[in-house]
Amino acid sequence: MSSLQSVPALGTHPTAGANVSRAQTREQLSKATYDLLVIGGGILGTSVAWHAAQSGLRVAMVDAGDFAGATSSASSKLVHGGLRYLQTGAVKLVAENHHERRVLAKDVAPHLVNPLTFYLPVYKGGPVGAAKLGAGVFAYSALSAFGDGMGKVISPARAAADNPGLKTDNLKAVAVYYDHQMNDSRVAVMTVRAAVESGAVVLNHAEVTGLRKTRGRVTGAELKDRLDGTEFGVDARVVLNATGPWVDHLRRMEDKHSMPSIRLSKGAHIVMKRKSPWKAAMATPIDKYRITFALPWEDQLLLGTTDEVYEGDPADVRATESDIAQILDEAAFSVKDADLDRSLMTYAFAGLRVLPGGPGGVEKAKRETVVSEGAGGMLSVAGGKWTTYRHIGRVVMDKLAKLPGSPLTEDMEPVKSLVRRIALPGVANPNAVAHRLLVDREPGTRMDPLTARHLASHYGSLAFDIARIANEDPALAERIHPDGPEIWAQVAYARDNEWAETVDDVLRRRTTVTVRGLDDESVRARVEEMLGRKA
Repeated sequence: MSSLQSVPALGTHPTAGANVSRAQTREQLSKATYDLLVIGGGILGTSVAWHAAQSGLRVAMVDAGDFAGATSSASSKLVHGGLRYLQTGAVKLVAENHHERRVLAKDVAPHLVNPLTFYLPVYKGGPVGAAKLGAGVFAYSALSAFGDGMGKVISPARAAADNPGLKTDNLKAVAVYYDHQMNDSRVAVMTVRAAVESGAVVLNHAEVTGLRKTRGRVTGAELKDRLDGTEFGVDARVVLNATGPWVDHLRRMEDKHSMPSIRLSKGAHIVMKRKSPWKAAMATPIDKYRITFALPWEDQLLLGTTDEVYEGDPADVRATESDIAQILDEAAFSVKDADLDRSLMTYAFAGLRVLPGGPGGVEKAKRETVVSEGAGGMLSVAGGKWTTYRHIGRVVMDKLAKLPGSPLTEDMEPVKSLVRRIALPGVANPNAVAHRLLVDREPGTRMDPLTARHLASHYGSLAFDIARIANEDPALAERIHPDGPEIWAQVAYARDNEWAETVDDVLRRRTTVTVRGLDDESVRARVEEMLGRKA
């Protein structure tokens, strides 16, 4: 990593490998033989790298773009049990999802995962009746042992008092249930950090250009640094293909006759400025299979999502005008028109769900993880979601251990012996962190309460390192944009400790400046300048 000379060494929370240059990382990757090379740094790759490093393996992880730079940072930002899975009878799946959700919220990432109340409006003539929804949210709550409260049905008037933007015409009742939400990009970065602190070596913006083979077995990869064009390679005893929408592209590198294993569904979202308070999320049934969300998130309103088959280049996926129109039209079922004015839109994004191949529409396809072994011994894994990403990492680790003749079995700690509730870096009560940020200040300095709250809920106790940077350089204590809570110290921290290499790495994924629509030319220019400063 590059470093800014005016920023002092951080104090109590050093990242393993902080301030290591890309050249040093490339050399480290090319000179060793790793037990496991993970290709892809999204939901699946980061989880497997984290668990593999915990289990004692020598792990490398690379990504052609940024960590969580594609689909994994284009989710609905939910950590949830999956209410709609109940109608397909997937009771065990919902119970498992609830367990993982609660572990994340209570033990693993309480600084990143936040409780969220959901309102499910029932309109006259709608696809689902009040009695059925009431029974559904009660069953949903029961599967989480009522840990978040009991699902129930409330009056339209009570719901409208909490969410003034709720349409009440023909509204019969509102069902209530409870889940959680998070900032997916921040969870990804913290998971990468956890993997590195457990010994993994990672590099983003490093594209696989070919696979290394020894006697027909995949034993590494040829790579190209997308930032400066440097070519290098990594040797590994086992290679894991966790490239999401690109999983079949890599499988064809292994075996040009490889048949497609997945299909893709596009999910688009838009972000709006909020005109009125939103004390609860809205989940509105559109038809038998689909729900549209209106979620309070990052002081904004997050709307979506779509679910349509996608057959184009995964690199080209984006929210189109058609997607935006569909999202706004569907949101209008339950959200007042004034809250959906196009002038309020700050950002739009889209990602690709990786689904098992098979017949039928994508909206009915199972959301499950597919693990396969190729002709050259490369393990490919596709599909998954943030709620169960830790569980999926353990499943893949178990699969690695059980591969016939696995070269890793003797070197791995058994999956069952891994600490199941090990926390992500920065774990802390965000309320306590925010309080300390406000009261533990140098004489004559103060932090804006909105900034303190934002830092606490995106970094946990690591927020104190950012505060230390801001204390040392008052210019870095200034807000990045007057309309947002974030400060310039976060840019320096992202560059030096969170593998941020490009302007979008910083503004889109390490911070929320882009999703708030605040990444104007002057902001981008200063970030570019800060990224370009070398020690």
